[in-house]
Amino acid sequence: MTNMLNEFLEKVEFDSYDDFMDNFRIKVPENFNFAFDVVDRYADFLPEKIAIVWCNDNDEVREFTFMDLKYFSNKAANVFRKHGIKKGDYVMLSLKSRYEFWFCMLALHKIGAIPVPGTHMLKSKDIEYRIKMANVKMIVSISEEGVPDEIDQAHKACGDIGFVKAVVGDAREGWVDFRKEVDSASAEFPRPMGRESTHNGDILLGYFSSGTAGLPKMVQHDFTYPLAHIITAKYWQNVGDDGLHYTVADGGWAKCVWGKIYGQWIAGSAVFVYDYERFDAKKLLKMATRHGVTTFCAPPTLYRFLIKEDLTQYDFSSLQYAVVAGEPLNPEVFNKFLEYTGLKLMEGFGQTESVVTIATWPWLEPKPGSIGKPAPLYNVELMTVDGKRPDIGEEGEIVYNTSNSKPPGLFANYSGDLARTADIWHDGYYHTGDVSWLDEDGYYWFIGRADDVIKTSGYRVSPFEVESALITHPAVLECAITGAPDEIRGQVIKATIVLTKEYRPTEKLKRELQEHVKSVTAPYKYPREIDFVTELPKTISGKIRRVQIRGDDK
Repeated sequence: MTNMLNEFLEKVEFDSYDDFMDNFRIKVPENFNFAFDVVDRYADFLPEKIAIVWCNDNDEVREFTFMDLKYFSNKAANVFRKHGIKKGDYVMLSLKSRYEFWFCMLALHKIGAIPVPGTHMLKSKDIEYRIKMANVKMIVSISEEGVPDEIDQAHKACGDIGFVKAVVGDAREGWVDFRKEVDSASAEFPRPMGRESTHNGDILLGYFSSGTAGLPKMVQHDFTYPLAHIITAKYWQNVGDDGLHYTVADGGWAKCVWGKIYGQWIAGSAVFVYDYERFDAKKLLKMATRHGVTTFCAPPTLYRFLIKEDLTQYDFSSLQYAVVAGEPLNPEVFNKFLEYTGLKLMEGFGQTESVVTIATWPWLEPKPGSIGKPAPLYNVELMTVDGKRPDIGEEGEIVYNTSNSKPPGLFANYSGDLARTADIWHDGYYHTGDVSWLDEDGYYWFIGRADDVIKTSGYRVSPFEVESALITHPAVLECAITGAPDEIRGQVIKATIVLTKEYRPTEKLKRELQEHVKSVTAPYKYPREIDFVTELPKTISGKIRRVQIRGDDK
């Protein structure tokens, strides 16, 4: 055994996309628990197999084997048990990319408690909201960047709600010293039995959605969720046995579990973790190439920053595959990355509520800007507002037909909000809220969130189309297209632009950018309004918050 794919798949290797769609099957064991049935099994049979390569900005480097993960997760589980955490309890984690994040995740899986990861950028009101929504029993946090202060403020605002606070790093009065307690805890943690054992339908994990509009909802996944990420890791990210995969995401973002734990380890790949203090494209490139990353995943925003660097200064010889997801990929970014690395970026689509469900799979030739074709297990369709299937080239909402059954990897519910769950999951369909169209070759082309499509002078315009045109101009580092109210046209197209460092905002540049858009796409799509800004508002996952630019979140 070098990886565990054969344990959970009826067939591992496929000759074509059709073969993949027809013959991919997951063997879901009874009472599957990822921590015991994957991590601890590796520890028993391949104890020295590398699971994590971790580094930070202070030149610290640590490697963790699966035996290390069993050892530390058992210790962490005993610490949680000591402080009263039991099956079904919610525990919030605000750990950035400290290696304790992985110890905690596995420990909570072993107990059957429910980790609720959160970004370190949350403010006290955000933390208070999460504590109340999830009835959090414990929080484990980094000691830096003012995070404990925000948690203390939230604690006061919660009144009688009591929970344990634990810190990773500098000790803090009134807080549990997590590292110290892990050091002294027992490394033995037998698998719970009877009423304390976990079952496939139990809740494994809760992630608050990044919320491009409205209050975030807590997306809950059951214990079969990690198995579906085999699709994400093996067949989209194309990770290899004993490879080193890097998904750029800290623990507060759902993309972390897409790329830094479940599917990668089942497929036998180690994960690379760069625990940086602040994002710096040069440092990221240096660390990833220095440590020999073999497969790479990042959102389009990050790729836009990378291609602005001098990529000829870095050795990409170990890099074999690269994928992108989060928002549509601009063709300019695709072409520049291909020029510098020789790799074609392979797009994918999914949500916090799912694993990857549409992608450019290894058997497919990428069409830059297309998210690809559906994954097996997911009956993907497009649906018009009147419930019909659109024609080729006609837009519709991406929906999943679940009339026969819920496939592994699709979320269980929104915690505490049955009405919200029913609003998007009814009549045998889960409604994603994302709009796409299908071409004659079966490729899906993402348009945007339904609320983001602009209606101007009788035309419907995808923000992505205009953004792709703008970003081909050397002045544009990144941009967001929204609709602005207009008495005559209903809406006009507005561009909010971050300039590259060589350019300064001027009226002349505005006119130049408008003419540039007219020259590369349909003239009616040019932005009549342009704002220059130093940065775009984004969710914790790096998605542009067009709702905030429009002012709809006030």
